[in-house]
Amino acid sequence: MPESLLDLTVRELLDAAAARTPAPGGGGAAALTTALAAALTGMAARFANGAEAERAAERADDLRAAVTPLADADAAAYRDYLAATRLPRDDPGRAEAIAAARRGTIEVPARITELAGEVAEIAADLARSGNPNLHGDAAAAVHLAAAAATTAAELIAANVVDDAEAAERDRAREIGASARALAEAALTRGAGRSS
Repeated sequence: MPESLLDLTVRELLDAAAARTPAPGGGGAAALTTALAAALTGMAARFANGAEAERAAERADDLRAAVTPLADADAAAYRDYLAATRLPRDDPGRAEAIAAARRGTIEVPARITELAGEVAEIAADLARSGNPNLHGDAAAAVHLAAAAATTAAELIAANVVDDAEAAERDRAREIGASARALAEAALTRGAGRSS
């Protein structure tokens, strides 16, 4: 398998995600889903008019560029965590190694959640006021970003073990809930449109 998930064909990526291996998993899927949502957002913005649409397209491109490498970063963070847990139990550095690696399994999905939340906001604006012919694409972007934000938030929750990390979990869950609300609003707005 190539070093980066980004070097896989779509078929290879799907096969890798389905394989009995720890990664790619939910974090990589959330990152790539956010990137796809950002791509759709950029497309919808490019079919809209005005300076605000141009800024939205540029920001969507920036978000896509920021989130895409997090697919590999998430896999690396999880590999580091597994390696730390496999250290001998009597290793004096084991507990700190596990704690440090676990922080990585929280930090990467936290960043994915933030980026997905921002993509959802931009896409929701485009679904609401962009080119009506691209409403479906903008709405798809909102839904994808909301799913990615929620997924990443739950991955954080799975790795939180103390109160200091609980704040990160709670913040991520709030972002996911906000993105889901935007997705629901986009769905409601689209219900009245004819195909």
